[in-house]
Amino acid sequence: MSSYSGPRLRSAVFLVAGVLAVPALASCSGDSGGTHAGRVVAPDVHQAARDRVAEGGTLHWAVDRLPSTLNTFQADADTTTARVASATLPSMFHLDRQGRPARSAAYLRDAKVETTEPRQVVVYHLDPKAAWNNGRDIGADDFAAQWQALRGSDSKYWTARNAGYDRIAKVERGANAQEVRVTFAKPYADWRALFSPLYPKEVMGSAETFNDAARTGLAVSAGPFRVGKEDRGSGDLTLERDTRWWGDRAKLDGLVLRAIPAGKRVKAMLDGRVDLAPVEQDEAARVARAGKGDGGPLAPQSGPNAAGAVAADVYSRAFAKGSPEQVNRLDRQNRADLAEARAVEEAQQRSLGRYRLRKSLEPAYTQLALNGESGPLSDERVRRAVARALDRKSLAQLVLKPLGLPADPVGSHLALAGQDAYADSSGALGKQDAVEAQALLSDAGYKPAPVSGEAAKKDEAAQGKAGAGADGKAGTGARTDGKAPRTDAKAPEDEARSEKSGADAGKARTAGKKAGAEKKAGAGKKAKDAAAPLAPAPVPPQSVLLHQAYAMAARPAKAAGAAGAYAPKGTPAPPRAEEKDEAAPKAGPAGVPAVLGKDGKPLTLRFVVPAGAGSAQLREVGEKIAGMVEKIGIRTQVQKVSDASYFKDHIATGDYDMALWSWPGTAFPATDARPVYGKPVPAADGSLNVDQNYTRVGTDRIDQLLDQAAGTLDAKEAGQLVKKADARIWAAAGSIPLYQRPELVAARSDLLNAGAFGFATPDWENIGFAAKGAKGAKGTKAPVGKPVRNTTAPVGE
Repeated sequence: MSSYSGPRLRSAVFLVAGVLAVPALASCSGDSGGTHAGRVVAPDVHQAARDRVAEGGTLHWAVDRLPSTLNTFQADADTTTARVASATLPSMFHLDRQGRPARSAAYLRDAKVETTEPRQVVVYHLDPKAAWNNGRDIGADDFAAQWQALRGSDSKYWTARNAGYDRIAKVERGANAQEVRVTFAKPYADWRALFSPLYPKEVMGSAETFNDAARTGLAVSAGPFRVGKEDRGSGDLTLERDTRWWGDRAKLDGLVLRAIPAGKRVKAMLDGRVDLAPVEQDEAARVARAGKGDGGPLAPQSGPNAAGAVAADVYSRAFAKGSPEQVNRLDRQNRADLAEARAVEEAQQRSLGRYRLRKSLEPAYTQLALNGESGPLSDERVRRAVARALDRKSLAQLVLKPLGLPADPVGSHLALAGQDAYADSSGALGKQDAVEAQALLSDAGYKPAPVSGEAAKKDEAAQGKAGAGADGKAGTGARTDGKAPRTDAKAPEDEARSEKSGADAGKARTAGKKAGAEKKAGAGKKAKDAAAPLAPAPVPPQSVLLHQAYAMAARPAKAAGAAGAYAPKGTPAPPRAEEKDEAAPKAGPAGVPAVLGKDGKPLTLRFVVPAGAGSAQLREVGEKIAGMVEKIGIRTQVQKVSDASYFKDHIATGDYDMALWSWPGTAFPATDARPVYGKPVPAADGSLNVDQNYTRVGTDRIDQLLDQAAGTLDAKEAGQLVKKADARIWAAAGSIPLYQRPELVAARSDLLNAGAFGFATPDWENIGFAAKGAKGAKGTKAPVGKPVRNTTAPVGE
């Protein structure tokens, strides 16, 4: 029986403009089948000692929107909620630059597992100075109240996550007021994830205060800042320096979180309304040039003369039709307009020169999600074919290379480069191979089926409807091959024999012999010979609105790939044209590959995408993906939907075939991955309970491995279990990681200890503006491994 008893939702740590980094290792090759380790990028902040930071001042920090709640354990909590909690509330542990849990020394002297038999007991020793700003000491009563609220036994608490808290048997005071003893009913490896943040018992002590009081304010807190005034009209939430804080006094008088939509932040900088702002790539290019190239090799996308170029185009068309007198008049006007446009934009660039671009990699990765609940993608062979058609290296280069960041495909669902749990397990699925992708489709029963005549007209009409933003379901019908949907992925080789039936194993061996003979002959005949595919409608955006996903659920050196869990070998490769003409997609009209089909129906997948602003980057990625899958005979229909409905009405309900969104990184993969990759189970009302597994693809073995990892107190053994689970997730081919997201932040050149933080927790006490006379590099990267806030490495095993 599974030991999983409740969700701990993946925290929504990024939104529209900065959909929410780490230190430097060896480079990786492309889709090498699981043998490379991703390179690591350090956080990019203007680091300075406290004595170089001026006393006072207010920092204006751009956010996507003001938080709808200040309670991080509620379903609609978002990245701004987490930011407020980090600055105002205790955390026993937080993340360091390498995405590892680090002890928060201001609150915690030490914490360790005191015993494991007969039960696991963790003992916390709090700092004697740690107190809430109402004067009461932080203690066992606060720990106990939070456990009772989040354990999942009282439905009156509107909590979105309880994993870990549901494993606790009791919380009690220890030998003194600063000692807290937590006894677990079941072993829990990720115990450091608990009580971070820690809310006061005034919030957690009753369902009423938990549900309502902490949504709009925090009357009691304990951090360098406290929650001040909120102005929904102006879009400002102010955090004020808390004078009751016992640690180093915050340098800033206040910190204003200002709601400024993506795409409007350069204007806000020009208007002097913001000091620190996550920016999109086109905005980043302007900031980088204005800051004398501090941002690195960003390709220019706008700048002085941009407006003039538009004006020149307008006038050039007028010249072609006008009389000499009109041409001369327009020429004079054109020169004047060009001079004015140039002067305006040069003035703007001078103003932007006050900012510097900070860039790193976000602790998040973008994935292609394949909905395996119904339709063609319910067949794992079709999902694997789509995955094998992808050139993940080129997609990573498309996004990251222009920024001067390492363009390495992400090799793990459960960790990012630089984290201890990271290992490239993509070899469990296999590298890009169009021939093998076509073989998988052929084995699934799909043959060339070019659409013509009335069928073509109907298909074109469906494409137009989807591209126009239709919300009707398409491409998600039941399988047409008469088989029940596959519910489990192929197992790793070390366990495959015990999980396969004898008939399946025999079929695989026979197919393998056939594939071996045919692959030699057809190896050179890949889809690259086909002409460029028809480009579908663009696919937005960088913004995936993970806060909606959160709400819908209630958030080293070269690492060898995990053994086994490889895609099945022996699937017959497409026969050569002279052997069987219809085995591989032929070029259709204008050189476009013919669409594959089965039972008279073309193989068409609906690509549902959000249509919000600031989405050019992901639109390009989507276009590339559509071209790659079209080369193996799969057509895509792109349906644009509003940002507001993207997760709520489509991803969460399963109303899509393919989609792009991002998942945040975590230091606790066994716990946080469980609701995301766990096998969906039928609910009491007959519906499917998916938690956060929006691809609807999962296996019993993945669940078992993650549950075992969460209950294994030996860190090395738990890490191996996590890597095995990741290999299984790759093999199931519901989620295909593409690249780690870039983190681009515009910061005032005199702003210290702030920028692109990556995984690191901001050093709230030391953020501020440069003191007069202070000197130093304009953009120093924080040294790898240096703690950001008086922290230490994890203690106690």
